[in-house]
Amino acid sequence: MSLGELKSLEKKVGKAISKFEEREKKKALAALEQKAKEMGFSLEELTGAEATKGRRGKGKPRGKVAPKYANPADPSQTWTGRGRRPAWVTEALQAGKSLDDLSI
Repeated sequence: MSLGELKSLEKKVGKAISKFEEREKKKALAALEQKAKEMGFSLEELTGAEATKGRRGKGKPRGKVAPKYANPADPSQTWTGRGRRPAWVTEALQAGKSLDDLSI
């Protein structure tokens, strides 16, 4: 087989695997829903699925936020002010700069 034929085959195999896994997941979900129903519950009640949709079970997902800070040395590096501070922010603060100096 040529390289092109092998790559085409690889793509087809990947799709077939994905479809197979999806079918198996649907079967497993249906079986779990049936078992929960037999026991008098819904699957959502047992798993808390409705309450945990979104941000890792912490309520509603947050929307995207515009960056508030940019690295003066490389303006393509930005930070929204949420989450863990990037290394360039920590380094700038240790060098005596403030977050106001880094604000966009």
